[in-house]
Amino acid sequence: MNAPPFVRGARAAVTFLTRVPIGGFPYDAAAWRWASAHFPLVGAAIGAVLAVVFAAALPLSPMVAAALALAAGLLLTGGFHEDGLADTADALGGGYDRARILEILKDSRIGAFGGLAIGASMLLRAALLTALAARAPVALVVAHAVSRASPVWLMVALPYATDDARSRSRLVTRAGVIQAAVAQVWALAIVAAAVALTPLTWAGGAVAFATSTVLAAIAGWRFHARVGGVTGDFLGATQQLAEAGALTAILASW
Repeated sequence: MNAPPFVRGARAAVTFLTRVPIGGFPYDAAAWRWASAHFPLVGAAIGAVLAVVFAAALPLSPMVAAALALAAGLLLTGGFHEDGLADTADALGGGYDRARILEILKDSRIGAFGGLAIGASMLLRAALLTALAARAPVALVVAHAVSRASPVWLMVALPYATDDARSRSRLVTRAGVIQAAVAQVWALAIVAAAVALTPLTWAGGAVAFATSTVLAAIAGWRFHARVGGVTGDFLGATQQLAEAGALTAILASW
């Protein structure tokens, strides 16, 4: 007997966001639709793996630990969100109208804007983790969870901007209010667990959540203004912005 779409969606979320070979293919449209509801949970799991890497390397130095944790994240996700950030930076930086922006998004090559965006993102996150030091493992779990909740609301609020019916992202972005609400509950539950089990305060968790939400809203406003909706690349870029924002908020409040 097949599991219900809600459960299959959790497995689909792991397949979509990571390189972990858990199988389960083929996923139907209902499973892909429910995948986004579990994004924060998968994000927390990714953050937990990075937290273990960081903690194991911390005796060497916070900077080395930060570099290794970020490298582990790239291996685990295949640079999925970083690729979206690079494509978004190239498209919005080099595109002068909607048609040109969408054309650049389809180009697999990385340009100057994309390279600079990835470099800035990696540098900022490495600096934040280095500054957080022993507190970084908790921050990694929280930031990776909350940064994957806000993009789900963009899926609900904005239409998909391209007409590529074969795009897996298009199936995932068919999330509705229910999926976004479940994602929000997962993110809040993970923040609550971090507050209960670690030195993270409610203020720190709330500010991290609010910061990621505000940055996602600003990004969504720009996406709507430039192309009238979202794409998979735009959602990946949003996650990167929200993650950096959450780490910054935790550092500032802790």
